[in-house]
Amino acid sequence: MDFFDTSTIMSFFLGIGLAASAGFRVFLPLFALSLGAHFGADVLNLNESWQWVGSWPAMITLGVATLIEIAAYYIPVVDNLLDSIAIPLAAIAGTVLMASTLLDMGEVATWALAIIAGGGTAAAVSGTTATTRAVSTGTTAGTGNFLVTTGETAASSVLSITSFIWAPLAFVLVVITLYLVYRLWKKSKKILLNDPSQNR
Repeated sequence: MDFFDTSTIMSFFLGIGLAASAGFRVFLPLFALSLGAHFGADVLNLNESWQWVGSWPAMITLGVATLIEIAAYYIPVVDNLLDSIAIPLAAIAGTVLMASTLLDMGEVATWALAIIAGGGTAAAVSGTTATTRAVSTGTTAGTGNFLVTTGETAASSVLSITSFIWAPLAFVLVVITLYLVYRLWKKSKKILLNDPSQNR
């Protein structure tokens, strides 16, 4: 296995793009991966142990889960409840997405990279979106959460689609996203710390 092999690098870019997407919406990139594996099996190369993700049962299940997740985030109170479990779920999804796309790597190396890069990226993004929603809930009484939710779904969709169209561009977008996420996290935390009422 040569990590600097072109196919390995491209699979890493694809995985990191989908993992970042999972930070915004857990099931959307999984559903996108399922669609890609089913309809683009000749183009999309997945880890052999993850070929099942392109099956009809997996695709239908992930599709339904995606719709439910997106709709639930538009329901007041429920969106904040979802945020309380979103970070660990996003980390798991990011790890799975990265592991499923990595090729020609040993099992130990695959899972180590998947957990660190995939799970870490997804958790970082998810943590920031949860903080942002908390600030939005406190400053707008929840009325601004609609915009936050729409932005998250759009970001997840764009990252997922870009990952399949041209993975290197998705990687660049992830780097930019992580930078913006860091800036947003610092700003949101500052608002929460300076205004105790936001913690109610």
